[in-house]
Amino acid sequence: MPTLILFFVIAVALLFEFINGFHDTANAIATSVYTRAMTARQAIILAAVMNFIGALISDKVALTITHGLVNIELEQYVILGALIGAIIWNLFTWWKGIPSSSSHALIGSLIGATMVYTMGIHDINWSGVVQKVVIPLVTSPFLGLFGGFAVMKLLCKIFEKWERQKANRLFPKLQIFSAAFVAFSHGNNDAQKTMGIITLALMTGGLVGIEHGVPFWVKVACACMMALGTSLGGWRIMKSMGSGVTKLNNVGGFAAQTASAIVIEIMTHFGAPISTTQVITSAVMGVGSAKRLSAVRWSFAKGIVMAWVITLPTTIVLGGLSVYIVELFV
Repeated sequence: MPTLILFFVIAVALLFEFINGFHDTANAIATSVYTRAMTARQAIILAAVMNFIGALISDKVALTITHGLVNIELEQYVILGALIGAIIWNLFTWWKGIPSSSSHALIGSLIGATMVYTMGIHDINWSGVVQKVVIPLVTSPFLGLFGGFAVMKLLCKIFEKWERQKANRLFPKLQIFSAAFVAFSHGNNDAQKTMGIITLALMTGGLVGIEHGVPFWVKVACACMMALGTSLGGWRIMKSMGSGVTKLNNVGGFAAQTASAIVIEIMTHFGAPISTTQVITSAVMGVGSAKRLSAVRWSFAKGIVMAWVITLPTTIVLGGLSVYIVELFV
């Protein structure tokens, strides 16, 4: 029978997904709002719908979270501690307007929680962490940077003979499709982390076997919570992403979103729980670099990169501390 703490874990996991919706989705729609391809209201509605659809499509990333990172069956309160640690970091970075990674916050917190629970590091699947987390953590921003640069250069080559007025009519429309694509990709990758955590809790409670995968109701619940969080927007982070890194027009916004979505979909195919924040931000940098290096505000970008670097170690500590505190009450 489900226990009270299991219900509590599921509730906190869905809260995390709600926060993920307004924390990370701003990255997907910020450029569309900044370039005025859509109003903020239109962009949020589009992102909410596409996040919901994307969250229902795949479960490869969820299965990585479920059994690819730790080699031990965790108690419910350990999973709860991991979620609390990730939520603390997400709320802090949202408050500061820093586009950090919810994905790595959750993964780092889960690792830290497991280390405190087992009083060691031997029950962490380090090969899985390296292959599914660390390598994508390093490579995906470079792929986003290169992708943004390449797509922008390609568009400039294809449309170099177009009249500016004609291009200005076309690309706001195209950017609606690219915004939908990147929002879909965000749901397809980011929503799965919480699906994996809830499935892990259900497996620990003996309600789901590893062979059953992610229950459909878990997919729907996570998709709904991400869409709900998205509907409330993420204005602090949206401002940073829309104009903080570089000045974008509709062509640049389309290039950044298209490149981001392609990279995210590739990583999702391989079950890698990447940071959509990192990919989108680096793609925006790539688009700016395609114009000229000075078009990118590298001092601002440096602060974002620092947030990426410290997220994993910080959330490992937060996850460990959260479990230690929760243990006092369990």
